[in-house]
Amino acid sequence: MTTVATTRIPSAVDGPARTYEVRTFGCQMNVHDSERLSGSLEAAGYVAADGAEADIVVINTCAVRENADKKLYGTLGTLAGLKKKREGMQIAVGGCLAQKDKDVILDRAPWVDVVFGTHNMGALPTLLERARHNDEAQLEILEALDVFPSTLPTKRDSTHSGWVSISVGCNNTCTFCIVPSLRGKEKDRRPGDILAEVQALVDDGAVEVTLLGQNVNSYGVEFGDRFAFGKLLRAVGAIPGLERVRFTSPHPASFTDDVIAAMAETPAVMPQLHMPLQSGSDRVLRAMRRSYRSEKFLGIIDRVRAAMPDAAISTDIIVGFPGETEDDFAETLRVVERSRFASAFTFQYSVRPGTPAGDMAEQIPKAVVQERFERLTAVQDRISAEENRLRVGRPVEVLVATGEGRKDVSTHRLSGRAEDSRLVHFEVPTGGAVPRPGDVVSVRITDAAPFYLLADAIEGPKSLYEVRRTRAGDAWDAAQAASCGVPSGGDATRASSTRPARVSLGLPTLRVATTPIYSTTDDLR
Repeated sequence: MTTVATTRIPSAVDGPARTYEVRTFGCQMNVHDSERLSGSLEAAGYVAADGAEADIVVINTCAVRENADKKLYGTLGTLAGLKKKREGMQIAVGGCLAQKDKDVILDRAPWVDVVFGTHNMGALPTLLERARHNDEAQLEILEALDVFPSTLPTKRDSTHSGWVSISVGCNNTCTFCIVPSLRGKEKDRRPGDILAEVQALVDDGAVEVTLLGQNVNSYGVEFGDRFAFGKLLRAVGAIPGLERVRFTSPHPASFTDDVIAAMAETPAVMPQLHMPLQSGSDRVLRAMRRSYRSEKFLGIIDRVRAAMPDAAISTDIIVGFPGETEDDFAETLRVVERSRFASAFTFQYSVRPGTPAGDMAEQIPKAVVQERFERLTAVQDRISAEENRLRVGRPVEVLVATGEGRKDVSTHRLSGRAEDSRLVHFEVPTGGAVPRPGDVVSVRITDAAPFYLLADAIEGPKSLYEVRRTRAGDAWDAAQAASCGVPSGGDATRASSTRPARVSLGLPTLRVATTPIYSTTDDLR
């Protein structure tokens, strides 16, 4: 087995350690990348600022979300004033927008010290030190991966759950999306490496993992196994101690029935599916270069629900794509009504320079897009509320988390996710055991809203409140004790903004068979 060596930057540890803060804009992939950035910085001798003014501010950018550039340059403008007052402060910009704009960032914000892309995140500590030593900005944008991100050190934000990348990049050519040009063609990890990382997370106390990829169900394209993702789900779900497996995001065009079977037949794989629709109009889907049509999408939904009746299905939808007519939009509403999504991420189309859609005629006026967007969200909010109300009276198991409930302190509730990923705010009854983050609580749903479920304490035969202490809760206790001196045996009410420093310095690389056979971990050779 081999591990990845990590270079420690000498001047980063001479005298007081320099502090850092990573700000994340964008999707789950960006969040996971930020864990890698934090891990690389801590392995190099930097320490988290934990709310104080940081010596180094790293902005991990998104180029997909609307107004991404405005958000970046607005943040950089604020940091410019702070940097003038703090001698030695450094600012680094990385991620998708940095990959796309390259030296434009330094032209517009010359006070930035480091610009790096999506393919060389591990170079950040070296670039920061080089900028400090040479007293000049460093720009390094690679056009291909220098090292697979999952081999980099990682500082996880959670002790009970973790992200695991199974691939990077994308082979699709959606006309509205710039991801392929920023992340590159799809590159798959070997299954043995993925299972080794999941096992490492479980050994560290995690009970939940989310498998990440731009298109997870095309996993295996590099080594010629079109059924690889279903096999991977079964193998990951068989790892002892792992209770919850999730994944995001699949593409409807390559979604196969063997994946549905793997989900239904593997107890650890949660009854939840996030599958982007983007539009319900076949004409618009064709213009988007989405290689499926609405009836295929609905057929997948029907087969998922036949195998898992209680599965919560969520989606992404774009409103106002160039040329979208009122009839096209009506088709989207039709598919939304039929699909009964638990939730939907809805977006107003806006031009992304560098994408084919950005040059299309018939760009829709903003007022029309806004009006359609409001109609769509009203329909989906109604459906979400109706679907959530069907859960009232049902028992659910909640994996307790920190940061899920913004009003927990004022409402005297704790929060977490049910098995189907619905957000649950629950009340600890008088005299009831207080769970730790990572523990599992069984409660009964008492009320529902479009975006969450409530489980308040009730008396009588329908009352339900049980706490199952887990290895993840034990890991949270241990991390708190190690990071801020909290004795073991803590509870969720003491979950402060201080996060435990959990840095993994690379992962072992396992040899796997030439022909990928990995229905269980014993098949990895």
